[in-house]
Amino acid sequence: MDKRFELTVGPLQFNWSADAFVDFYARIADEAPVDRVVVGEVVCSKRLPFFADRIAEVVERLERGGKTVALAALALPTLERERRAARELAGQTEHEVEISDLTLLDRMTPERPFAVGPLVNVYNEKTLAFLARRGARRFCLPPELPIASVEVLAKAARQLDATAEVWAYGRIPLAISSRCYHARIHGLTKDSCQFICADDPDGLPARTLDGADFLAVNGVQTLSHVYASLIGDGDRLAAAGIGALRLSPQGGDFVAVTRAFADVAAGRISGDEGQARLQALAPETAFSNGFLLGDCGAAPIPRREPALAS
Repeated sequence: MDKRFELTVGPLQFNWSADAFVDFYARIADEAPVDRVVVGEVVCSKRLPFFADRIAEVVERLERGGKTVALAALALPTLERERRAARELAGQTEHEVEISDLTLLDRMTPERPFAVGPLVNVYNEKTLAFLARRGARRFCLPPELPIASVEVLAKAARQLDATAEVWAYGRIPLAISSRCYHARIHGLTKDSCQFICADDPDGLPARTLDGADFLAVNGVQTLSHVYASLIGDGDRLAAAGIGALRLSPQGGDFVAVTRAFADVAAGRISGDEGQARLQALAPETAFSNGFLLGDCGAAPIPRREPALAS
């Protein structure tokens, strides 16, 4: 059975060391059955100097491994150096750019097709059509959209010869702020943060006053505590016209995560078997498809007990 979706590895959201960054993408290049990889810093520009000189090496390795590469732009540029870097990124012509807000829209044209990331609020067909007229040919839809909205937007994208993609794995991005929560928690300021977010390579858990797991903090970013997992929802997404699934890098054996999605997409295993694999890879992780199919975004996917042998 042919696979139903392209698989995209989204940009790394966390502050990993340069060596960990390079090693991660080397494994993706050589071992992960994915089609497309988005590389770059979306969350905090202060992290970029640590690995900026390794991006060309990573891109070359990924392309040698048969992957299509796109470059991600910063989500909330506020400083002149950030705006200058964004303009330079938009000016390069070798790779597709994925915008994470509308800062670069005036530099995008139909002659330079680009992608729209999940932090851009594409909530209706008119917004999607407006961006498509400006040259957008791929939309990673906001991860909080319910299936009814996904169906409408995927249909609109197909009619405009664009690809609709959904956030299918990993902590869900909820907000970007001009303040650094990580620094504040540790009694530091954003300007002298000491890059403390590197101590939490999968995000810092945030709990309610009652001690319940709630969110995760990643520098200036707020993420979900749960991991999204749409591995078992392929039939519904295929029927909706979704063309690609986005897998967001997390710690652990991420290549095994991509293989589980690839096996489900190709029909080699069921969605339930794929979810069981993900749970085995991260036994303490809560997974959710609540935004897509439920009333609560953090609603967990029920764990199914293995069938007893007869």
